[in-house]
Amino acid sequence: MTSSSLRVKGLTKRYGDFVALAPTSLDVAKGEFLTLLGPSGSGKTTLLSLIAGLAHPDEGQILVDDSDVTRSPAYDRDIGVVFQNYALFPHMTVEDNIAFPLKMRKIADADARRRTAEALETVRLPYVAKRYPRELSGGQQQRIALARCIVYRPAIILMDEPLGALDKKLRDQMQLEIKRIHRELRTTIIYVTHDQEEAMTMSDRICLMNAGAIEQLGSPEDLYFRPQSVFVADFLGESNLLSATVRQVDAQGLDIVLADQTAPSRAVGNGARFTAGEPIKLMVRPQNLHVGDAASGKLTGRLVDVMISGSMTRLYIAPEKADMPHLVAAYPTRSSAAPYEIGQLVSLGWNSADAVAIRDGRGH
Repeated sequence: MTSSSLRVKGLTKRYGDFVALAPTSLDVAKGEFLTLLGPSGSGKTTLLSLIAGLAHPDEGQILVDDSDVTRSPAYDRDIGVVFQNYALFPHMTVEDNIAFPLKMRKIADADARRRTAEALETVRLPYVAKRYPRELSGGQQQRIALARCIVYRPAIILMDEPLGALDKKLRDQMQLEIKRIHRELRTTIIYVTHDQEEAMTMSDRICLMNAGAIEQLGSPEDLYFRPQSVFVADFLGESNLLSATVRQVDAQGLDIVLADQTAPSRAVGNGARFTAGEPIKLMVRPQNLHVGDAASGKLTGRLVDVMISGSMTRLYIAPEKADMPHLVAAYPTRSSAAPYEIGQLVSLGWNSADAVAIRDGRGH
């Protein structure tokens, strides 16, 4: 399959006084897997609909391989779309469902049969060609919907919450399948989800959206380890966010002091420029929060709950300072771990390399 680059320049969409998408610019490279991530109402589906041609922007441009398709009809953009509800024709066999886009494009029957068989092989379902959609599981139907999209070889594939109707185990399997297909075809994929783990697992880059605008754009590692705003830190995975003040800035990081604490600490600057005296948020991920006895550590607190969620155990701790938020520490579940007791006083610490300073505001 061929793939195309995509460029969005100043794209805007309003519904009356409501701004569904603020002026947005975005470049997607050929063969890239980009995920649009965000909560409901963040603008991700609006942006996808504009790219697909299912809605029209009020301002801005959409360029596919430098060709302006902003006003082109959806069928003339060389873009395929996979929806959450599969949108398969119930009265057609799987084979006919997949071949339908080829029929609409007047592809010769022999070529259409060959390409349909190839698409079924790609999604590893050659044996269901003669079945009807109702005879397939949810995961199989989703793979057939993907096969119907790739059969006519669009240069860009858009996926709108395609795994939203599946249970967790099936979602995990389908994530691997979609990643495999992307590696094999190397087509450009733009994927919409509100599931943080899904975005982290599948993406080359994540475009995290909030209130109709891009909050941060980067690799999963960038957003997880180097969030540019409190929203990013809080949305992508669990995080402990503590109020602090910058004391001093140097080339290696920052000297900080936690709210109502006299003992200074260190943090990494995350690429942002901070000044002495500036209030910040200090982010420490749960797996980087070390728990011990109350004899040492940067903070102390009381254990209020212990939760085992399969492979991870989480400790919920109320710091002794009443005005500080509850904290979460996490570690791999193991039977040999020393038991903790509710109400136990524990110390909390972290490595300075795992403590990220974040400006306490939006990251645009």
